[in-house]
Amino acid sequence: MKKIGPLLMILLCSVQAMAQCSLCTKTAQQLGEGPAKGLNSGILYLALTPLLIIGILGFRWWRSNREQ
Repeated sequence: MKKIGPLLMILLCSVQAMAQCSLCTKTAQQLGEGPAKGLNSGILYLALTPLLIIGILGFRWWRSNREQ
């Protein structure tokens, strides 16, 4: 797991994901390419924190149950 963790983080960070709904995408594209990419990056950044917290809590729960 120690070898897979950093590799997985690098893979997830290098993938370009689209985080916008279709309405937000249409609105952002009307503003231009730069603001659309900025909005998408902001959405991904804001989504990363709660997902990271849930992942850490889930891993700790799994690890504690596995040891018992």
